[in-house]
Amino acid sequence: MPEKNSGNASLQGEIERITYRDEKTGYSVIRLRVAGTTKPVTVVGILPVASIGEALSLLGDWVVHPRFGKQFQARSCRPSVPVTAAGIERYLGSGAIKGVGPVTARRIVQEFGEKALEILDREPESVARVSGIGKARLNVIKAGWKARTVAREALLFLYSVGVSAGLAEKIQRRYGDFTVERIRENPYRLAEEVWGIGFLTADRIAAQMGFAPDSSFRVDAGILHTLRTLSEAGHLYSPLPELLSRASGLLGAEPGTLREAIARGVDRNELVLEERGGEEAVYLISSYRAEKHVAHCLKVLLSSPPPREREGLGGTFADFVRQYPVRLSEKQVEALHLSLEGRVLIVTGGPGTGKTTLVKAILKLHESHKERIFLAAPTGRAAKRLQETAGQSAKTVHRLLEYKVQDGTFARCAENPLACDLLVVDEVSMLDTQMAAHLLDAVPPGASLILVGDADQLPSVGPGNVLKECIDSGVIPVVELNEIFRQSRESLIIVNAHRVKEGLMPLFAGEAEARKGFHFIAEENPEKVALKVCELVSSTLPQRFGLDPLEDIQVLCPMHKGESGAIALNDSLQEALNGQSAGFQCGGKTFRIGDRVMQVKNDYEKDVFNGDIGRIIGIDEEEQVLAIAFDGRVIPYVFMDLDQVIPAYAITVHKSQGSEYPAVVIPLTTQHYLMLQRNLLYTALTRARRIAVIVGTKKALAIAVKNDKVQLRCSRLALRLSQP
Repeated sequence: MPEKNSGNASLQGEIERITYRDEKTGYSVIRLRVAGTTKPVTVVGILPVASIGEALSLLGDWVVHPRFGKQFQARSCRPSVPVTAAGIERYLGSGAIKGVGPVTARRIVQEFGEKALEILDREPESVARVSGIGKARLNVIKAGWKARTVAREALLFLYSVGVSAGLAEKIQRRYGDFTVERIRENPYRLAEEVWGIGFLTADRIAAQMGFAPDSSFRVDAGILHTLRTLSEAGHLYSPLPELLSRASGLLGAEPGTLREAIARGVDRNELVLEERGGEEAVYLISSYRAEKHVAHCLKVLLSSPPPREREGLGGTFADFVRQYPVRLSEKQVEALHLSLEGRVLIVTGGPGTGKTTLVKAILKLHESHKERIFLAAPTGRAAKRLQETAGQSAKTVHRLLEYKVQDGTFARCAENPLACDLLVVDEVSMLDTQMAAHLLDAVPPGASLILVGDADQLPSVGPGNVLKECIDSGVIPVVELNEIFRQSRESLIIVNAHRVKEGLMPLFAGEAEARKGFHFIAEENPEKVALKVCELVSSTLPQRFGLDPLEDIQVLCPMHKGESGAIALNDSLQEALNGQSAGFQCGGKTFRIGDRVMQVKNDYEKDVFNGDIGRIIGIDEEEQVLAIAFDGRVIPYVFMDLDQVIPAYAITVHKSQGSEYPAVVIPLTTQHYLMLQRNLLYTALTRARRIAVIVGTKKALAIAVKNDKVQLRCSRLALRLSQP
């Protein structure tokens, strides 16, 4: 990786050559001609649209790259037009201005000298006297020069209000020729319309532009920002008093001013203010529509009669149960019967209670009736696991609904529903309300829906708590599998997961019971916990159980921060497991070939989603591209997209939902107090197939087991389902 010199440096010069430029991100490698030097200087970084011959003023650092040598790493860049005749000729002849090539550029400079650019600005008609430029070509040149001038002015304006080069590039791509006009009108639109710019950044830009703290643009944007922050925490709405309190803290505005902003949001169809049961709730319009649509679709399904072809199957059903190769429990038989009788069924239960066996039986039963069956799950890993256990094709919900990258919609919807008679969706606890609305919209009239999941796990990352709310509504048939089958009772992991769910401390295995998979290692000091975790992953577990530390073992942390949190453990584990591989630094993170990484943002264009885990298989620093393999698919990432991935040697329990691993290691100390919850510990344990090791203190374990106060999410789905 590059070796940096300390301190900031400045550099001025003219662009001699553009070696590389990524048009999507603005990342560029250029050669800069600097006065007083004999050789051009290499400059790397996010640079504005720049052309050969253009002058740049740069701030940044000199670095020594192990492969490419000394180069200037630019942090900010201010473009200006060249002033010398030679520079002007290079600039005009670079292809930056439509209608002007090297020959025409030479003729323009021969005619006007160092005043050539001034003539283009003030007297463009005069260019017609240059040999070879007729009226039609003159119009092309005038339009090209104007576009170039507008782009430069927009960049200079953005720099003047404190926008970095990287963000300036994004903003200009979004608004084009109207950049200055749009932002002068309302800089807070940036938070809504440009990915990577949030309210706080837009607020800083607006302050530099002189927008008043009580500007209606600011207050309106602050309300939306507050609701989106609550949405990221899982809430579909905010009670009005809480919204007023939070927004007041952010904006310093009076309640009356905030109420006026909410009213404006309602008028613009951005917000919904709804009163139910004496509580006023404020929704983002998208959340409100999604919640209402989920309730509507489920009510329609619940009110529909079962398909006629299922009528009179009593005798056939009894024969099926009797002849089925696996003896089914009463609850499993009940669920099988309900899958024939109604249009919606929820199957819930913990590990080892026979959900997989039941799903297989349901598929066999419905296949015998010649039904078309689709299987789906929220994530790639969950879909792959469902496919393996069910023995037939399963897709992610996004792929099932045929997501269209071009416009962000789904091909499968009410107008073009799925061609199935039965849809089985697994890991429904991970399904947020927005995705549930899209999924239910595509269920065809006459089809049945079976939702399978564990309601005691952590809820979805996105807003809402669909599975729990559907169960709590009391209107959807629910079968809870709660009997642990004999073979599962042999696993201390499964036994202890159920004990935790019931509020009981886990059983601790002695050496003789080590085969049962659950282990607890007592350690008080968080630093020593981290050392023990690294030792377990890098040597103890691989040597004792023949596990691959990079493929078979996953560290699951209650939180990111702390000595034994995911951030610190990732650094230690990367060094221990992959410290010798070639790598580089980007955005404060080190990436190495062989690293285990996780996607943390849905990227529909790449077809990778939040929570997908892959391995880095190649790094090309010259082309600024990194290759990551996800389940056999190799996806290229330009370096500026690497904010979408994080190291995944250690991940949070929340990010592990829908996945299973041969072995998990769970650091658990009182440092994690804020996140020590029963459903978090339960979710962590249920990720392990063969081995689960907790490293920490019994005190932290007891806190987690006793804490069943799951953070309630503001949602009215259960209410909408149970009431007209």
